[in-house]
Amino acid sequence: MAAPAEASDPSCPTIKSIFSTNGAWQKPEAAGSSPISILAIGSSSTAGIGASAPNFAYPAQLRLHLAALWGMAADVVNAGIGGETVSTTVERLEAALRTGRPDLVIWQVGTNDAVGREDEDHFRNLVQGGISAVRDAGIDLVLLDPQFFPTIRNPQRYEGFVRTIAELGVKNNVPVFSRYALMKALGERSHDELRAQLAKDGFHMSDHGYDCLARSLAAEIAHHWGRTGPVAAQPEATPKSAAVLGKPLSVNLQPSPGASPQNSPPPAGPKAGAT
Repeated sequence: MAAPAEASDPSCPTIKSIFSTNGAWQKPEAAGSSPISILAIGSSSTAGIGASAPNFAYPAQLRLHLAALWGMAADVVNAGIGGETVSTTVERLEAALRTGRPDLVIWQVGTNDAVGREDEDHFRNLVQGGISAVRDAGIDLVLLDPQFFPTIRNPQRYEGFVRTIAELGVKNNVPVFSRYALMKALGERSHDELRAQLAKDGFHMSDHGYDCLARSLAAEIAHHWGRTGPVAAQPEATPKSAAVLGKPLSVNLQPSPGASPQNSPPPAGPKAGAT
């Protein structure tokens, strides 16, 4: 399989093994020259909190980068609501599927649940329900996991939610784009690079962070999905961990064996309702 198409920018570091295909994608119904329709749903990382303007949120940037890679339009709907947790997002997702049929759903999920009080098993069940709703509708899905930020209050709990999303991706053959792996790798390589990805609050993403996220997503979508339908996924080169920069992350991203919106996180690491 050829490498993903380039949507490169020298200021956007290249980190490998942040996108797990987890199986072949379903064939989109879009054909000919009609735009690909994408529903981007989630909380403030989708809404664009931390960006200087709405057009710097990742869905808006994704539309531009996909157009550049494909040479044709992509309709990207931003359905992000700041402060939202999984229970409300699933309700909105199911409602959206009843009234429309996008070709692809990108579901950003987990941060507010991880920094809040959501039970991990309950979270798992709700995400599974959302995945099933999308797949039963015959629509492609990408899961976008929580961001890494320097002041995570309870890393063990937080990484548990990251791991749950990865496990559900493998279980359901749903691709997972790991923001956590991407941003943690940047932080391990350079504090300055991580800071550039984050807004002034040190928690939400910045214009630059959203742009780099959109570039990486666009390259993966264009490569694995494309205009003529998906290609069969190839086995992951490093299935047991997200190995980046020659060293494994401390969180294992593969399965283990057998809201009120606002613009800044609580002090000493956010508790809830922040992304």
